[in-house]
Amino acid sequence: MSLVRRALPEDAEEVLRLRQVMIDALPGGDASTAWHAEALPSLRERLGEPDGDFAAFVVDHPDRPGALAALVVGTVDYRIGKAGNPHGLAGYVFSVATDPGARRRGYARACMDELLAWFRERGAGQVMLTASPEAAPLYGDLGFVTKPDPTMILKL
Repeated sequence: MSLVRRALPEDAEEVLRLRQVMIDALPGGDASTAWHAEALPSLRERLGEPDGDFAAFVVDHPDRPGALAALVVGTVDYRIGKAGNPHGLAGYVFSVATDPGARRRGYARACMDELLAWFRERGAGQVMLTASPEAAPLYGDLGFVTKPDPTMILKL
């Protein structure tokens, strides 16, 4: 029996807590949690759509009932096809987080394995993510490669 399960709407608050753990660890991360209340209804709705383009996989915390130990979230997006991905379906991984008290137990890897299987089931031809220096070895072990990326962002 796998420790990993698909997150449910009732996990939404814990999903946001672990997302904040990830945000807090990023350089320049915003420690504000005021946005959680506004984000919660949309997240609950998305977690309740098992056939949608959004998925979160979690491991329940072994020492804290009702809490999550690990989280991996991803989406499948359509982009015009190209060589190597002619159907244009691309997975994007974000919000990979493990509760500080549950690290080094393989939970993030197990969640990633489930998310990658989910991407394959949906026909994604590639999967993208942004890796912290601490997580890069895990992603390398899973087959991800670093590429020069001129990504830019505009906040609307």
